[in-house]
Amino acid sequence: MSRIKLMAILAVFGFGTLVLMSSIYTVSEVEQAIITQFGEPVGAPVTAAGLKLKVPFIQDVNLIDKRILEWDGNPSDMPTKDKLYVSVDLFARWRIVDPLQYFLRLHDERSAQSRLDDVLGSETRNAVAKHELIEIIRTSKDRVPLRDALVTDAGRELNVGSLVPIQKGRKLVEQEIFAEAAEKVRVFGIELLDIRFKRINYNESVRPKIYDRMISERRQIAERFLSEGNGEAARIRGNRVRDLNKIQSEAYRQVEEIRGVADAKATEIYARAYNQSPESVAFYEFTRTMQSYKSIIAENTTLVLSTDSDLFKFLKGMMPNDSVVPAPRPGDNR
Repeated sequence: MSRIKLMAILAVFGFGTLVLMSSIYTVSEVEQAIITQFGEPVGAPVTAAGLKLKVPFIQDVNLIDKRILEWDGNPSDMPTKDKLYVSVDLFARWRIVDPLQYFLRLHDERSAQSRLDDVLGSETRNAVAKHELIEIIRTSKDRVPLRDALVTDAGRELNVGSLVPIQKGRKLVEQEIFAEAAEKVRVFGIELLDIRFKRINYNESVRPKIYDRMISERRQIAERFLSEGNGEAARIRGNRVRDLNKIQSEAYRQVEEIRGVADAKATEIYARAYNQSPESVAFYEFTRTMQSYKSIIAENTTLVLSTDSDLFKFLKGMMPNDSVVPAPRPGDNR
């Protein structure tokens, strides 16, 4: 009999423990709870952390995260206003501010992520389609891009690489997407905190065309630099030839001046040397005439001279039969 009582007591104690465990639940600091009875929410959402009670067995606890959550969409191809297809990768931050509405409309985080995919993807596509690519790429309309001065000068003349003036910029486009999407997700008990473009890239189909255009623009700038370099090289070569001719002419002038001064001094020295007596004058006249003979008379040379010519004077005094006495040879007794 005591054994039956003990088993009954243990059964009552076990059932009581089960009832107690089924009626007690905890809510952490990062969670909030919705109590449902037969699948329908009852009472207000539980947002305070701590140990809580519920009706055992017939009520269930549905915990909902109240931290800031992230949404990271997949890259999606979409056209801009200027008909350029780009791949846009967007991310957002959100949290659940109305857990009851969230539970009734979405029930869990997976459904919320799917609905955010639809809303944010649609609003992003609409915003990108209303703006040109430069509006989405540039951070703001007040930001001035840094560019090389040489490339800027070349691009100004060739109309290469000039940037289209923008009216908004990426920040305002993000704000437009945020304003439209936040209003649409509010009905699900979700507060959209922030969105940002994570990556914007050209579509694979248009990327080769964009690269070809960039290459063409850079080639035009390179050709301009090359032509300017060739012109500068021609100018430098012209200046070099001019300076060289100037140096050579100056050197030739100085040489001729020095040579003239030297000839004048030599003539003065000769004049002083050969004007000392009538014999020296005659000797000077004879030697200079002989030197001139050596210069003007060569083999097979024919001279036509007047008998009164000073150059013929010494030739006229030579005898036709004059001969040079041969030098004695070895063995001659002379």
